[in-house]
Amino acid sequence: MPLEMNRDVFITCAVTGSGGTQDRSPHVPRSPKEIAASAIDAAKAGAAIVHCHVRDPQSGAPSRDPALYREVTERIRDAEVDVVLNLTAGMGGDIVFGSADAPFPLNEAATDMIGATERVVHIAQCLPEICTLDCGTMNFAEADYVMTNTPGMLRAMGKAMTELGVKPEIEAFDTGHLWFAKELVREGTLAGPALVQLCMGVPWGAPNDLNTFMAMVNNVPDDWRWSAFSLGRDQMAYVAAAVLAGGNVRVGLEDNLYLDKGVLATNAQLVERAVGIIERMGARVIGPSAVRDMLALTKQAPS
Repeated sequence: MPLEMNRDVFITCAVTGSGGTQDRSPHVPRSPKEIAASAIDAAKAGAAIVHCHVRDPQSGAPSRDPALYREVTERIRDAEVDVVLNLTAGMGGDIVFGSADAPFPLNEAATDMIGATERVVHIAQCLPEICTLDCGTMNFAEADYVMTNTPGMLRAMGKAMTELGVKPEIEAFDTGHLWFAKELVREGTLAGPALVQLCMGVPWGAPNDLNTFMAMVNNVPDDWRWSAFSLGRDQMAYVAAAVLAGGNVRVGLEDNLYLDKGVLATNAQLVERAVGIIERMGARVIGPSAVRDMLALTKQAPS
């Protein structure tokens, strides 16, 4: 298909993530206060959407404590800067097996597997405008770790998100995830047109070469909105690639810690760099109000 560059681009900033990066950079926020402050700074720098995980304030380890999500969202909502809230719903799907020859019993210390309803408790309490839906199961980086999202779980979570009036952002780590996402829309579990995040270069999903990227792009229905990102030093290259291919962009410390070789970044600096790339390509960066209109988002009062 011919390329059609996107001229009106929104930026998502993935503020902190759930990876073990908290001790690799002093800029990775841990506490709700730090996460909210970093998100607000990213919004001031040009991010229309902030995608938030939470962490244990002391250790920096990933958490799914609803109280931490409530504090983050309250702090962001109380700020004078407008931004679209996007909370992860990807936590609670981790299965870590034993050895290759003895997969059971599971590694209980590392496994965090809960039911669909519990995985969206914080979404029901905080009512962000967007939350993520990882649309498939995959081997995820480590040898015996499986990111687990069965069709039944995804249907239950997607139905709950739809009923809450929160727009799912479909996280697609491979083409099969897009295939299933289209089925969720076809059957009415998710409302169309959908919103998709193309997640490139995450082991062992879709590699971040351009042929695979365009295969992913070409599998997104024409009336859906999509963004894309890649990891580490490829993050900014994918800002340009996504805009050129007709999409929007995601940057942030969840995916990349560096502004330049050996130079640790803040979220705001990564957003500023993305803004510069987009504008030098001849496109414009749009804000949260335009994104709400584009994606038919609903601002709700938290429960």
